[in-house]
Parts: sequence; structure tokens; C-alpha cells
Amino acid sequence: MNDLLTDSFEIPRGHDSRGGDIELGTQPPMNSGETGLEDFFKQVQVIEKQNDKLNKLLRKLQDSHEESKAVMKAAAMKAIKQRMEKDVDEVGKIARFIKSKIEEIDKDNLANRQKPGCGKGTGVDRSRTATTVALKKKFKDKMAEFQTLREAIHREYREVVERRVYTVTGTRADEETIDRLIETGDSEQIFQKAIQEQGRGQIVDTVAEIHERHDAVKELERKLLELQQIFLDMAVLVDAQGDMLDNIESQVSTAVDHVQSGNTALQKAKRLQRSSRKWTCIAILILLIIAVIIVVAVIKPWKSNKGA
Repeated sequence: MNDLLTDSFEIPRGHDSRGGDIELGTQPPMNSGETGLEDFFKQVQVIEKQNDKLNKLLRKLQDSHEESKAVMKAAAMKAIKQRMEKDVDEVGKIARFIKSKIEEIDKDNLANRQKPGCGKGTGVDRSRTATTVALKKKFKDKMAEFQTLREAIHREYREVVERRVYTVTGTRADEETIDRLIETGDSEQIFQKAIQEQGRGQIVDTVAEIHERHDAVKELERKLLELQQIFLDMAVLVDAQGDMLDNIESQVSTAVDHVQSGNTALQKAKRLQRSSRKWTCIAILILLIIAVIIVVAVIKPWKSNKGA
């Protein structure tokens, strides 16, 4: 798509910028400062750097989550919880920053259309629009990955709790019991029988670990849910501008087809013109030959020579 947009409006090298041909679509070139593209791509680079930070934080959170599944001690779970909460807070800051920068770019794109040669539908405008849509889609997809992580944390938390209950009690708890434990984090009542049989000291670590895990999961889910609104906002913008961009691309493609068809027709006309000239010359030559023959037949110069 970018090649289509670029190639359709690129001025060939070596062409005189002052002698632009309107029929050929060439116009005097403007530098990137005049078109606003220089500042635009600086803004894009800032966002890309922040996207890289989001990638690193996502990997850290995924690794911490995997680590937490094997933890059996409350202290270790607490350390992981604090680390993950800090990372999620940083994700929130970066996500809100990127969203605000993209909104600024949207406003700048509209303002840039007021510049000569940068109006709606021009090559510069399409380039800015396409790049902005790509940024939004990339950001939206990254926010979706954090929502996928949130769902995985919730789902696998249930699996861990089921294993802990089975390890302590030796029996499989029903879904209602697991749901209550996940909702409240109160495991002492569930482990009451085990406490009586094995003693409170042997169960207390498991109870504390489940409490800590419950608090961690609930807090992480709450923070990650806040990112979902940013994801939804980006999804709406991407869908709206994506349709607009598809329409622009279709129009450009159609225009290119028309130009190619026009070039083909011109080439055909030139060939017909050359062919017509060729046959005209042949016809004239034949007429000249016929005229010479007639003149010679009327004059009969060979008879004059005999009379002499």
C-alpha cells in the first residue's frame, strides 16, 4: 500500500521542478520541512520507542507470571506481586502517553492539510494517514496482548488454587468451593479439616500463600482492566480510519488504472499515426510513379528520338 501511495506521486529524478507538467502530475517538490513530514516522523519515532518499552514490560510480566505458578511461599509470592504491580503501573503510564501522542498526531494531520500541496487526498496527506493508522493498529494489538495476559492470569490462578487445595486436603474441591476461594481468598474454612488433622503450623504457609496470591491477582486484574478502555478507544479509531484508508487506496488504485489505460491508448494512437503516415507516403509515391508513367506515355520521347 505504501509503495502504491509513494510511487503514484513521486517526481522522477532529473526532472526540472520548475517545468512541471500538469498532465504528467508532476509538481514543484517541497522539502520535508515544508510538508510537515520531518516533525511528523520525529513524533512517530518517539511512539515507536515507547512501543519497544511496552514489549519489554510485557515479556517481564509474562515471565513473572510463569514464575509465580511454581511459588509455594507467601514471601516469594509477595515479592513477585510487588514486581508485577510496579511493571503494570509503568505499562499504564506508557500506554496513556502513547494514546495522547497519537491524539496529537491526529490533530496535526488535520492542521497540516491547510498547507499548500498537503490537502486532503494528496500524497503527503495519505502518507501521514497511513502511518498514523499503522501506529494505532500496532498499539491496539499490543493492548490486546496485555488483555490476553490478564485472562491467562485469571484462568491459571484457578488452576493453581485447585492444586493447592488438593495438595493440602487430598481431595478435589467442587467448583463452588473454588469459586468462593477465588472470590474471597479465605482458605482457612476450606482447610479446617486439614488444620485439625495436620496442625495449623503445617497449613499456615499455604493459607498465607493463597491469600497473597489472591491479593496479587485481584490487583493485577484491576490495573490491566484499566488498559482495556485504551484498547477499546484504539479499536474504534483503527476501524474508522481503516475503512477511510481502504477507500483512499481503492481510489488511488483506480486512478492508477485509468492512467495506465490512458497511456496504453496514447501508445496505440501513436502507432496508428505512424502507420497512417507510412501508408500516406506509400500512396503518394505510387501516385507519383503513375503520374510519371502517364506523362511519359503522352510525351513519347522515344518517337522524337526516331524522327531526329
